[in-house]
Amino acid sequence: MTGKPPAGEAGEIRRAVILAGGKGMRLQPFTIAFPKPLVPIGDAPIIDIVMRQLRAAGIGRVTLAVGHLAELLMAYFSQRDYGDMEIDYSREEAPLGTAGPLSLLEDLDEPFLVLNGDLLTSLDFRDLVRCHARSGAEVTIAACRKTHQIDLGILDVDEEGKLLAYREKPSETYQVSMGIYVFEPRILSLLRKGEAIDLPQLIERALREGRRLNVYPFDGYWLDIGLPEEYARAVEEFESMKSVLLREKGGDGPSG
Repeated sequence: MTGKPPAGEAGEIRRAVILAGGKGMRLQPFTIAFPKPLVPIGDAPIIDIVMRQLRAAGIGRVTLAVGHLAELLMAYFSQRDYGDMEIDYSREEAPLGTAGPLSLLEDLDEPFLVLNGDLLTSLDFRDLVRCHARSGAEVTIAACRKTHQIDLGILDVDEEGKLLAYREKPSETYQVSMGIYVFEPRILSLLRKGEAIDLPQLIERALREGRRLNVYPFDGYWLDIGLPEEYARAVEEFESMKSVLLREKGGDGPSG
């Protein structure tokens, strides 16, 4: 433990880490020439929308964990002005997954946000942080409900081949991670510096260690821009959602 009070006792979280080092393989050919966070939504890259949301939510410093085509991201932000919000970079020399880059940051001594740089959401970051602070958890994972429709008839069969049930095109609902987390610094003790590890593996490691992890349920707008069809949907829906996603006036930030 750092000896510093958790978020909520000394004010809101002021630090965020954006994971922006992946190659975006699922979104090719869009990501062959530039990193996925720079794919345009409306008249700006998606990461610009994320940055504006974080600024509106009171985040004062953002660290971009970069790797693939890092120079393009750094060149883009060298031309951007987010007021008094500080931007810096942590560069991985070899791919470290989604959690590994956190092991390179030695000054994460207060609670902080971790999020992907390619998501579109109306999540209220301030409310997420407040709920995390009240929970006493070491990690809070933002989650939303997704319904998956199976387009086939599902057969439930016993060990002897007897049909127990026939379900035609059933649907199932899940709580899925939104790629947005609040971390307490002490969770980083589960990482080894320079280790290649993804966030799901870190979460599993924390569960095995008996750490307290909470889920923040969210029922607003969320898209993970991971596949071409998801990107097409984001482009199509952005104009109608823009006022919700970028409600910056007054510094209240986006809300669901």
